[in-house]
Amino acid sequence: MCGLMGYVSNNGNAASKVDALAAGMLCARHRGPDDPGTWHDADVAFGFNRLSIIDIEKSHQPLRWGPADDPDRYALIFNGEIYNYLELREELAAEFGAEFTTSGDGEAIVASYHYWGEDAVAKLRGMFAFIIWDTTKRRVFGARDPFGIKPLFTATTDDGVAFSSEAKGLRELTGPAGVDPVALQHYLVLQYVPEPATMDPGISKVESGTCFTIDLDDSTAPLTVSYRRYFHPVFTPMTLTSAAQKSALYEEIADVLTDSVAKHMRADVTVGAFLSGGIDSTAIAALAKRSNPNLITFTTGFEYKGFSEVDVAAETAAAIGVRHVVKTVSAAELMQTLPLIIWYLDDPVADPALVPLYFVAREARKHVKVVLSGEGADELFGGYNIYREPQSLGPITGLPRGLRKGLASMGRALPEGFRGKDMLRRGALDLPDRYYGNARIFREDQLSGLLKTYSPEVSFRDATDAVYAESAGWDPISRMQHVDLFTWLRGDILVKADKMTMANALELRVPFLDSRVFEVARKVPSSEKITKETSKYALRQALRDIVPAHVLNRRKLGFPVPIRHYLAAEAYDWAHEIITGSAADEFLDKAAALALLNAHRAGEADHSRRIWAILVFLLWHGIFVTGAITPQIPDTVYPVTL
Repeated sequence: MCGLMGYVSNNGNAASKVDALAAGMLCARHRGPDDPGTWHDADVAFGFNRLSIIDIEKSHQPLRWGPADDPDRYALIFNGEIYNYLELREELAAEFGAEFTTSGDGEAIVASYHYWGEDAVAKLRGMFAFIIWDTTKRRVFGARDPFGIKPLFTATTDDGVAFSSEAKGLRELTGPAGVDPVALQHYLVLQYVPEPATMDPGISKVESGTCFTIDLDDSTAPLTVSYRRYFHPVFTPMTLTSAAQKSALYEEIADVLTDSVAKHMRADVTVGAFLSGGIDSTAIAALAKRSNPNLITFTTGFEYKGFSEVDVAAETAAAIGVRHVVKTVSAAELMQTLPLIIWYLDDPVADPALVPLYFVAREARKHVKVVLSGEGADELFGGYNIYREPQSLGPITGLPRGLRKGLASMGRALPEGFRGKDMLRRGALDLPDRYYGNARIFREDQLSGLLKTYSPEVSFRDATDAVYAESAGWDPISRMQHVDLFTWLRGDILVKADKMTMANALELRVPFLDSRVFEVARKVPSSEKITKETSKYALRQALRDIVPAHVLNRRKLGFPVPIRHYLAAEAYDWAHEIITGSAADEFLDKAAALALLNAHRAGEADHSRRIWAILVFLLWHGIFVTGAITPQIPDTVYPVTL
């Protein structure tokens, strides 16, 4: 887990970018404070900030590797972990006689590419963003992991293409950030900017599950980056006709998850685990303890009644027999630290859970260097309450279209907040028109008075239509999961997981998001995902002998944040000042934003998530666009090096 930055030149002048590369790496020093390094030739310049996890004394990056007759043919920069690297090294040595000079996973990537070509990326079991430079063929090959666990930003300049783990580092080459009005509109609806775009029109993302090549020639024409999707997730639910088949499925889930956690425990440093009150993190912690009997778990909560899972997590930690550490966050800490959190975040994501995640990561880094967490279980096994909609809306969606439209008209006539109003509205819509992921901040018809650059031509369907097209004919729950893999998971969940842990030089690993776990999860039928009583039914059955009974059927909470209460009370003045002091008037109407804040304070409606989305954008704008806000960046000094 580290930070990379690379530049590919179209004019043989890569050396001239080394200073900008060094400045960009300095922006990302928190991602890898242990061992910085640079390397360049005429065509490429590579920089790397290493957080040493495996083969601590060696595996320096940028890494050079090649076959025996050309040992320096390739250069690699690589962020992430390959959990099957030992098996890959053994296979490469046995089949091709590959030789290695380190004990790490980086050489396994390069050797796999040398012997298997681009197909090697499908053999990698892990989280990764990497770039390989082949000095002989003058070809760049890179890739991002299937689910998008690790980030990779890119920007095109007049004389080349740059890549980085942090968007802020690329601005050493591209200049100050701008605002893409289309991205802003998507953000206010979805609470993140959908890939491959970012809020800054000069920077984009390499999409999850995608690899790319750049071939250099002797011309000075603009470089062409050729992208190819190598991972196509497909849900193919099996038919279960007997209790024996169900039991076999539960056993297969338990076995593959046990194997995944064991692989994710591979490290030359101490590994801990995040622990909330839910089944996902509990399962990971319980299985991790099998590899590390001295496992430490970490949780967080707020100084507000009803917004803490600290007690449940402590009970769980005691039940599975692990040492447990708690961090409690105050409203004052939230307000004081949010600008810093957004600086680390790079691109705005309006998920309040960023705050407790940042603080629990900061606490964990005092004790360990790696943590496991439960992200991905809901998307793979059917854990979100909204996946119940195909059942709950069934009486409406099954009606003829004309009747559905009539019910929608009745719903529009009902006052805001009236119970059932939204159900009538959503029931009248086909699935692709109503479901675009877990977050629904502003409806698009609510933006015209707030967003000065609002365009009715921009729709969330810009981000979802192609995904829905791939899932035509699937059952509704599988289609919703598929959409979440390409929207919510990679746009929100994994962004905050990476950015908030890396802000504290802490590596986070997610065993549910493993290629072999997905191969099992995709077979689970909808009847084994959502039942009348619970979600993730098959997963819960698989974990009956692994997690404590008090957690097994507990509903999902995660790390809840009391922003509804804060914005109506102690955080009102703070929010008011951010809105009135912003310089983003060309994009947002301040009066409309303040009206939402005041209505929320008066208790007229709960606008907390909408206000939060506005605040996060305005802080991001002040930090990266105008420079009016300058967070104090802590030194990357970590007294505990486990």
